[in-house]
Amino acid sequence: MIVIADDITGAAEIAGIAHSRGMGVRLFCGLPPYGPVDCGTATVPTALTVIATDTRSMTEAEAAAEITQWGRFRCVIFKKTDSALRGHVVAELAALMQASGYRRAVYLPANPSKGRVIRACTYYIYNKPIHETDFRFDPEFPARTSNLRERFPDAAAHNILMPDAESLDDIRRAVQQYNNGHTLFAGAADLFTAMLDALGQPTNPSPTSFTSPTNPTNSTLILCGSTQSRALDIGIESAPMPRAIYDGSDDLTLWDTTAYDNTHSLILTIPHTHRTGKAVAVHLRSIMARMARRLTDRHRPDHLIIEGGATAWATLQSLGWTEFEIVRQIAPGVVQMRASNGTLVTLKPGSYPWGDLWSFGSSSNLDKQ
Repeated sequence: MIVIADDITGAAEIAGIAHSRGMGVRLFCGLPPYGPVDCGTATVPTALTVIATDTRSMTEAEAAAEITQWGRFRCVIFKKTDSALRGHVVAELAALMQASGYRRAVYLPANPSKGRVIRACTYYIYNKPIHETDFRFDPEFPARTSNLRERFPDAAAHNILMPDAESLDDIRRAVQQYNNGHTLFAGAADLFTAMLDALGQPTNPSPTSFTSPTNPTNSTLILCGSTQSRALDIGIESAPMPRAIYDGSDDLTLWDTTAYDNTHSLILTIPHTHRTGKAVAVHLRSIMARMARRLTDRHRPDHLIIEGGATAWATLQSLGWTEFEIVRQIAPGVVQMRASNGTLVTLKPGSYPWGDLWSFGSSSNLDKQ
């Protein structure tokens, strides 16, 4: 079966959930190079293909066109969307329904396990309306309203339902109520987990392994490319993006990353927040991706860690790394995987905590951010 995600960190989050339950999981950035995915015939799924499309960073028309190609696979059972309402949600769901034959969609971005709920059609994050949180500063999809009908005014016209959900039980009931074989489910991780339960997928845990990014014998490159990023105190030197580059320069020589040549470990950060807009977001992720490529050309790290979905996609595309084996779900949304060249890659959505990633070999407890 197939899950389609609108960004790479969302794809990794879903892949991590499935892997932690003992499923065989493959993650691809775009269409697998060897052709269409085999949907299989098993009633209880044991294998999952997760496709990251990066449609969230496209225009609405581009996103709809990109997602249409996946409609021919009737084994698409889930469309992963952002739990902070970002992305071209209605355009993508409408295109996927038209191409696949689904008669309706249930869009349920609530994640009660992370304090994100929908009450009376209003989206809250830890009891605060989303338009009053830092998501109002998102450079591409700023939260200007917390009401789902106002945020997605054309959803009903496309037969997209948006039920309330204040608890995990609410999400389970929604799956039971609408799962009639003709409904496409779209939303966040809690909804996907409820769907696995409804499909009868066992909860057998998968064996896990772990490689510490702060082990002194490892070389580690960390890209903090999200507007939600927080400072890391883990014993690795930081190289903040210079103000001139943040303000629009593409001259990478202005960015002092010479420390990487000595230790082969470095944290790239963006310490500025005063610019917003699509062009700014594209510039920042492009610069981060180019710098990551420059550094990995000088020395390929043992471990590449990327915070922020758009930055992760741009970086992996720049590096040409498109196929991954899931290694471990470190925390919800924080997933360690292995690229085909052997490099460990850990991805994290910008607004999620790091989990215990840094607790191995580090005295810093960053999960308290």
